[in-house]
Amino acid sequence: MKTGAQHIMEGLKQAGVETIFGLPGGAVLDIFAELYHAPFEFFLARHEQGATHMADGYARATGRVGCCIATSGPGATNTATGLATAYMDGIPMVCITGQVPSTMIGNDAFQEADTCAITRAITKHNYLVRSAEELPRIIAEAFHVAQTGKPGPVLIDIPKDIQQAKAEAEPIKDITMRGYKPKNEGHPKQIQKLARAINKARRPLFYAGGGVILGEAAKELTELAHKARIPVTTTLLGLGGFPETDPLALRMLGMHGSVAANRAVSECDLLVAIGARFDDRVTGKVSEFSEHSIKAHIDIDPSAISKSVPVDIPVVGHVKSVLKELIKQVDTIERAEWLAQVAKWQKESPFAYDKTNRQLLPQFVIEQVYDITDGNATIVTDVGQHQMWSAQFFKYTKPRTFLSSGGLGTMGYGLPAAIGAQAGKRDSTVVLIAGDGSIQMNFQELVVAVEHHLPINVVILNNGHLGMVRQWQEMFYNKEYSATTLGQAKRAKMEKLQKDDRDVYLPDFVKMAEAHGAVGLRATTRDDAVSALKKAISIDRPVVIECIVKPDENVYPMVPPGASLMEMIHSMA
Repeated sequence: MKTGAQHIMEGLKQAGVETIFGLPGGAVLDIFAELYHAPFEFFLARHEQGATHMADGYARATGRVGCCIATSGPGATNTATGLATAYMDGIPMVCITGQVPSTMIGNDAFQEADTCAITRAITKHNYLVRSAEELPRIIAEAFHVAQTGKPGPVLIDIPKDIQQAKAEAEPIKDITMRGYKPKNEGHPKQIQKLARAINKARRPLFYAGGGVILGEAAKELTELAHKARIPVTTTLLGLGGFPETDPLALRMLGMHGSVAANRAVSECDLLVAIGARFDDRVTGKVSEFSEHSIKAHIDIDPSAISKSVPVDIPVVGHVKSVLKELIKQVDTIERAEWLAQVAKWQKESPFAYDKTNRQLLPQFVIEQVYDITDGNATIVTDVGQHQMWSAQFFKYTKPRTFLSSGGLGTMGYGLPAAIGAQAGKRDSTVVLIAGDGSIQMNFQELVVAVEHHLPINVVILNNGHLGMVRQWQEMFYNKEYSATTLGQAKRAKMEKLQKDDRDVYLPDFVKMAEAHGAVGLRATTRDDAVSALKKAISIDRPVVIECIVKPDENVYPMVPPGASLMEMIHSMA
């Protein structure tokens, strides 16, 4: 006979969990009492949203299921943003929340919330546990569901009395769930049809998404592209799924994608989407998206097929399995004319910025991160301009080295996700690239990195604004800058020194870093930035580098909202 809390610990051990992120509270005290004796490494987050992003970052970096724990009521509701972030991007996670005792559910008890109802639309599945006997089965099912098919977060809501109740239950070895049988093998005839289309195409293009990375299919994609001599473009979450140093790599497509990628999408005669979902930031104006091509779509999720863009050749199956079969069936065709054309676009219109400008530019900082780490870093970003520059000016050659919130676009994701990534990859160099707006949303989690001696490098591109919103206001809202300036003040007003009238930004991130026990550095020039980055990489402690960058720098290219990919804006000049 074991208590429900003991069954939870046993279930987590059986699932292979080693690392847990979370925050205690009254409704999970019994779980934490058992956690005290359990073999897991526990990270005490300072906010439940931070805990979910840590579990998310851990999962993206390692490929394993992330795990987090929160209490009932506000603890559970604080996980919602992290669950929605993971759900949109297909990240495997199991979140355990406490609930008021079963007899009090529905009576507006202290810290009660209907967690299952709140999270139903933002989880792959969720459970309200009714008895201690069913805990082993539910925990085993939760981990199975989280990591099979299209991955996603699963929530288990456990009332306090269920945690305390004693029950006899055996560990679950074989998982069989009625109605849940993901299809891994693609239909042979559909794969054969796609192979014939590839062999026949004169201007084919592979469009690879996050599914390539989630499905551990980067090796197969590279082998297929090389054999068939087909260029590859990737989505934001597909970065690293195909090496960007490869001549066949057209890099990211879409709203802030490369000219070569967007032109190739628009002019190809066969577009093969691999683990991608035709996101609106990729397609632009749907009616004009790759309108002259035959479209194929390989995806494990049948609901994603033709959801946004009608496709001619659907293949439902696990990308790794399908690509292995395609490799056997495609021919090696040189396609010299097509490859010469895309190479010309690449050469004529690379990602670029004004290198004659002596101000500290954000693109320069990211290039230096790439050079100083030799490209061997796990890059984590928040959301905004810096996210797009990180996609453009760092070349990703390996999967699981670019971590970012894609579908939900969650500001505040970066710092806790970087902590989760470093927790899962202790020997990796983890660099967070953040904006001065997004970093403030979960800055409190920095102390967790300090406590656990995680040497994350936090690079804040401080332009004194909510940069991406400011850019949209400049380009599409008559330069009426509403609520986008952050903490900008005149030093003369602050210090009453009339001789020094320079702009300064608040808060002081160097002091904030030091207050949390980390190293704080500031860069205002190119030389400062290079020196600070080199110093940070050499320090075996968390380091925050505040880079004071040009305040009105914009991200280009840019496809305006509602426009086609061929209507890219290259600059405001």
